[in-house]
Amino acid sequence: MKTSNFRIVPLRTEIAEAARVAAAAGAADHRVVTADSPRGYPCRHCLQWAQPGERMILFPFDAIPPGRPYSESGPIFVHAEACERYRATEEFPAAFREGRVLRAYNSQHDIIAAEVANGAGPEAVIERFLQKPETAFVHVRSASHGCYTMEIERI
Repeated sequence: MKTSNFRIVPLRTEIAEAARVAAAAGAADHRVVTADSPRGYPCRHCLQWAQPGERMILFPFDAIPPGRPYSESGPIFVHAEACERYRATEEFPAAFREGRVLRAYNSQHDIIAAEVANGAGPEAVIERFLQKPETAFVHVRSASHGCYTMEIERI
């Protein structure tokens, strides 16, 4: 579904590339893993699920920067091989329509609302969150593991 008031913000290419370099250099907090299921290894750069047999980099990511009450670092995946960054930023990625929780944050990075996107889908939740003037951005996360998936920004 096309939208007009928000944009999908996938993981920046520089972060994905830095993770690949760190994993290749043997960084202790970066690990190369092989996907063994079709819905267990979401790449935060291309916003696609890795297929079984694909190599992924598992590494920590600070979705909310340190020094704030809601600061949070958690594990995320990117493809071990370069992949194209998600470009259909006006559309919520079809691969992540189920099993996601959305969190709205204010400009101080405080959570002001959170909801599992069931039924009407993520767009309805995003629209409702962005109607609040205090919403600065929205994070999409795994409902089961809590891991960061992507950011949503108002346009």
